[in-house]
Amino acid sequence: MIPSRLAPLLQQFDFARRRLTERMAGPAMDSGDGTEIRVGPLTDEEYFWEPVPGCWSVRRRADGPGPRASLLTGSGDWGRDAAPYPHPWPPPFTTLAWRLSHLDEMLTLRADHTAGTHTLTRDDHPVSGNAADAVAAFDAAAGAWREALLGVDDSALDTIGYCTYPHGSDPEEPFLDIVWWVNQELLHHGAEIALLRDLYRARRH
Repeated sequence: MIPSRLAPLLQQFDFARRRLTERMAGPAMDSGDGTEIRVGPLTDEEYFWEPVPGCWSVRRRADGPGPRASLLTGSGDWGRDAAPYPHPWPPPFTTLAWRLSHLDEMLTLRADHTAGTHTLTRDDHPVSGNAADAVAAFDAAAGAWREALLGVDDSALDTIGYCTYPHGSDPEEPFLDIVWWVNQELLHHGAEIALLRDLYRARRH
C-alpha cells in the first residue's frame, strides 16, 4: 500500500517524468491541453549547445573544467562543471547537458541513499557524453527513485534523515519533505530543459 500522503506526490512525479522523457525522446509529446505535438529526439548538438558565453556544461575530463568552474564532478571520461562553496556569482548559465546530468545524479544518489547501499557519492556517478546515453541514464535514475519510494511506509515519511543523501538537507528533514523537494527539482529543471529545446529550435528561424 502506498501511504496516502505519498500517493499524490508519486502521481506528480510520474507525470513530470513522463512529460520530460517525451519532450526529450519523442516521437510526440502532450502539448498540455491533451493534443500531441511531434518532437524529434534530443541530439548531441542540442545536448552541448551553449546559448550564451561562459556556460557550465558536461565536458571531456581531459579538457578540464569550463569558465569559472574549478573541477569536473562525476566519474568516467566526462564530468560536469562544478565549484566548491561559495559558488560563483552570478551563477553561470547551465546547458541542457548540465541540467540533465544534475537530475540523473540527484535521482540515482537519492535512490541509493534511501533504499540502496547508502554509499554512492558524486565521484562514483558516471556523466554521459552524448544525448542518447543521458536520456537513458535519466530514465534509469527516475526508475530507481520511484522504486525506492514504493518501499516507504507512513512512518518513514516522518523520519528525519531517512534518506542519507550527502549533498542536500536530507539528514535534517523528514523524508516527506525530501520527496516534495525531488519533485520540485524535476519540475523546474524539466521546464528549463524543455525551454532550451524550444530556444535551440527557434534560433534557426
